[in-house]
Amino acid sequence: MKVKQNPLGSAPLGKLLVKFAVPSIISMLVSALYNIVDQIFIGQGVGMYGNAATNVAFPLTTLGVAVGLLLGIGGASNFNLEMGRKHEENAKKIAGTAFGSLIIAGIAICLVSRIFLRPLITAFGATEYVMDYAMTYVGITSLGMPFFVLTTGGSHLIRADGKPAFSMMIALSGAIINTILDPLFIFVFKWGIAGAAWATIIGQFFSAMLVLGYLPKFHTVKLSLHDFMPKPRFLKMVMALGAAACFNQLAIFVTQIVMNNVLRYYGALSIYGSDIPLAVVGVGSKVNMVFLSIVIGISQGAQPIIGFNYGAAQYSRVKKTYRLAATVATIIAVIAFAGFQLFPRQITAIFGRGDALYEQFAVSYFRIFMFCTFLNGIQPLTANFFTSIGKAPMGIFISMTRQIIFLIPLVLILPLAFGIEGVMFAGPISDGVAGVLAIILVLRQFKKMPAEGQAN
Repeated sequence: MKVKQNPLGSAPLGKLLVKFAVPSIISMLVSALYNIVDQIFIGQGVGMYGNAATNVAFPLTTLGVAVGLLLGIGGASNFNLEMGRKHEENAKKIAGTAFGSLIIAGIAICLVSRIFLRPLITAFGATEYVMDYAMTYVGITSLGMPFFVLTTGGSHLIRADGKPAFSMMIALSGAIINTILDPLFIFVFKWGIAGAAWATIIGQFFSAMLVLGYLPKFHTVKLSLHDFMPKPRFLKMVMALGAAACFNQLAIFVTQIVMNNVLRYYGALSIYGSDIPLAVVGVGSKVNMVFLSIVIGISQGAQPIIGFNYGAAQYSRVKKTYRLAATVATIIAVIAFAGFQLFPRQITAIFGRGDALYEQFAVSYFRIFMFCTFLNGIQPLTANFFTSIGKAPMGIFISMTRQIIFLIPLVLILPLAFGIEGVMFAGPISDGVAGVLAIILVLRQFKKMPAEGQAN
């Protein structure tokens, strides 16, 4: 009797990457749409202060993503490694622990954000004019955190189970609901920024129900009720391999807070005031999410392929998968770079118009801060690569390079000499250094792989 081979270890890599990456990309894009759609409709219906409020609120969303990826990618990476090693019982316990932890973590974030709502909004950089808008928006969206965290992490586990199309459908369905309800609640019901928040929650709830409905149908292993009680041993494994993706988001979380407060301070000292920089950077971060969603989707699509083949000691397939993913990610990065440089006014106008100073700052921000976008496909892909092969510390380090190690210090130092413009120059410097460093580290790892294979 012929033993059936796992396609991750034998199928053509191009077809595998398309199979896993395309649904992942769509899922990530759809997740980004939650914030982008809200931003567009709020910008058109509420105005600049509404845009600024969503920027102030964005760190909480980032925190939810961080926790979702910690448990989702960590669970998926361990799941694929254990399946590659034919340790199915361990894989089963890992999946159950990850799902159970996602539910608990989402509830915890909801409770903490509700209890400390005003202090959090203040810490996130709200100005006097933005505070009421931000309080309303975050006060409502925080209620959806259990659904958001479960969906964010659960989609990765479902993808690791060999169902990338269903994972995509989960995110797509919620985003479609949000997109339909946003204009209805904002413009028809006249609920303003609160309408956008309620539309988001309803979409997240629907997606979370689809995740829960999938659990009894888990494909590669059968999950029982007791599997969902988090087990310390397996939770530790999950968190170890999910740490890189989590730290990357936490780095973004910290950066958003630092940026908002720096913009509030130095903006007040400039011709722009505090609210224009807050609004523009909010728009810029949402637009950049579209590009990053594609890049991260590619890296997530490569994760089960790299993880399985590394576990099976098929190192040539590991290298080829990374190179293929890096090539595609770089092409996307170059296209994004061209768009940011050539069409900053047109991009900003989608989210509502402002005065001449608003447009002036927007053009400068897109062209300067995002100047090294063409390199930004490499760093997240490389961080996820090291996570996929079980080298969590290196993955964490790479995840931290751009935001924590380079960007935040530059954002704090450069404005001392250059004012608000110093914030803009911090972007390309940190992007460039982080991208080059990631390339050096992955090439060094490639050289080590044959020796590791012989050792194993």
